[in-house]
Amino acid sequence: MSFSSLGNVAQSRIGVMYILITLLLLLILLLTLWFYHYYKYERYLYWVKGPRPLPLIGNLFEYISGDILCETCRLHKKYGDIVKIQLAYFPPTVTITDPNCLEFVLRSPNLISKSNDYRFLHPWLGQGLLTATGHRWRKHRKLITPGFHFEKLQYFIETFETYSNILVEKLSNAIGKETINIYPYINLCTLDIICGAAMGTEVDAQKNANSDYVLSVKEMCRILIVRSLSIVMAFDSIFQFSKNYRKQRKALKILHECSENVIKSRREMITNNSKKNINQNTLLDLLLNSQQLTKNISDTEIREEVDTFMFAGHDTVTSAITFVLYCLARHPQVQDRVVEELDSILWSNKITYSSLQKLKYLEAVIKETLRLYPPVPVYSRHTNEDIRYGNHVIPANVNIVIFPYGVHRCPKTYPNPENFDPNRFFIENQSKHSISSYIPFSAGYRNCIGQKFAMLEMKVVVSKILQRYRLLPTIPEHKLILIAETVLKSKNGVYIRLQNRYAQ
Repeated sequence: MSFSSLGNVAQSRIGVMYILITLLLLLILLLTLWFYHYYKYERYLYWVKGPRPLPLIGNLFEYISGDILCETCRLHKKYGDIVKIQLAYFPPTVTITDPNCLEFVLRSPNLISKSNDYRFLHPWLGQGLLTATGHRWRKHRKLITPGFHFEKLQYFIETFETYSNILVEKLSNAIGKETINIYPYINLCTLDIICGAAMGTEVDAQKNANSDYVLSVKEMCRILIVRSLSIVMAFDSIFQFSKNYRKQRKALKILHECSENVIKSRREMITNNSKKNINQNTLLDLLLNSQQLTKNISDTEIREEVDTFMFAGHDTVTSAITFVLYCLARHPQVQDRVVEELDSILWSNKITYSSLQKLKYLEAVIKETLRLYPPVPVYSRHTNEDIRYGNHVIPANVNIVIFPYGVHRCPKTYPNPENFDPNRFFIENQSKHSISSYIPFSAGYRNCIGQKFAMLEMKVVVSKILQRYRLLPTIPEHKLILIAETVLKSKNGVYIRLQNRYAQ
């Protein structure tokens, strides 16, 4: 072997050695940073139990199955009502089902900031009511609250009924079929309803499920799920080079332009003294009138709130109604009692605000469904500062996860928690549920501003369906595979059978 060849080999080995040393130093640096990061929080959170994290990766293996609901329930069963989880280099997460701690978190004025996970919504919703915090959240909350007063809510019932009637007709095509996945039908109906109620516009989702607007909504929801479940795509610096980023930009262009066009058109109708010719009870009208009178909200803020209404009032109600229908199909005696109530109260077939308030058993059915299948099974807050809880401190920059799915299955609060029993929420039992034991709409400062709106909508849609159809379970019975995405869904759909109530 020549001297030149020996020199090349030596240089090659030296190069490899430098690479190995660099990697070793990098590993040591990463480990040092990880342990520093871990013990920085551990000295405060020593009192919270949880699985021991592995260096660098933390507790990622605890969720390797991908089943967030089951794994979180398992951790709470093993470690108690307050559990600490460390995921890689991210700040620790404290997951809560403890009633006292929950009440403290939900009522604390210092815990209104959403966690960093909500940043995936910012390109679509900006700083709308769902994602905003601090002064802006308080200002918008105060501004929007009057739109959900009962005097305003009664004007939405006609919108609920109009699109529910379209849904009922669409479902007639399913008569005679062995089974149908009810979710897509409800999804399009609730999209029609929220666009009609929030913006005063018709997107005709049920009649044109392939419109650009409908497809863009579906695309954005899909991308949100991808980002929330991927550690890699969670980083904006990586996501912006992906195919989904380009699809997101295209979808957002359609959604934002649609909202802006509706806002522009609605403003012109108001400005041109057309008030007598239009129904000014939409949520958009509330914002436009406020802008005209006080100049305290910008065009961008209005668009962000309109988009927020659409997002928050669409998927969540779809999830709720779908599971209500599933539960009614599986429990014929409960369904019969609901139908009996409907026949006695809605005998004239005219739905009013007053008649909806009398549907107490249907309301109990909806509430029990929301207990078993909360539309938002997991949501979180962020500590912007050290928070004192009793004799302990929850440090700044920690995510506090509120877990309604687990809270609602506590056997101490709900005996036989897996059983569907609407009597838990019937008139004489309603007072038994505290702020921290039943939280499908959250509670405290950041409770769902539209929960009364949603309850009325659910009552109308379910009532219209039951007035026309009998719901039946599939044969064999369809078993749900629950997954936590943007809302609670069934991975394998929600299948039932329909039978015309008046068939001979």
